[in-house]
Amino acid sequence: QMPIKQTRLTFQTHLVSEPVIYQLGQKYKVITNIKRANVKQNTGWVILNLEGADSEISASLKWLTSLGVKVDFIK
Repeated sequence: QMPIKQTRLTFQTHLVSEPVIYQLGQKYKVITNIKRANVKQNTGWVILNLEGADSEISASLKWLTSLGVKVDFIK
């Protein structure tokens, strides 16, 4: 079984309408599982589980951060 990291992603206005989670699954070998979400016109957050090799999860989180997504870990 692969490691699973639970994260809270917060999206700024310019990213709310972008297919960021879809792109994440295409660019990296991670399985994405949305647990909860609250998306409004100007902002949004998603509780997202990422499953995969630690190196792929780390790379995917760096990519999200580079886009301007705020990444917090949930214990």
